[in-house]
Amino acid sequence: PQGDAISRALPRMGFSFAPTSVRQGKSFILTLDHAPSAAELKEIENAAATLLSNPVIETFTIRVEN
Repeated sequence: PQGDAISRALPRMGFSFAPTSVRQGKSFILTLDHAPSAAELKEIENAAATLLSNPVIETFTIRVEN
């Protein structure tokens, strides 16, 4: 449910990348159906900083896997 809410919130917040799924546990896993472009990676970083984490108490790392 939380992952679905995040998937719906991303476009409403102006992000153009569209994950095919979002899973949340101790970390967030965003799945794309393609390799992200440099611009998409920048947007994902922005989403992590503004939507997915609390920068006061949390840090984030972005990892691209095949």
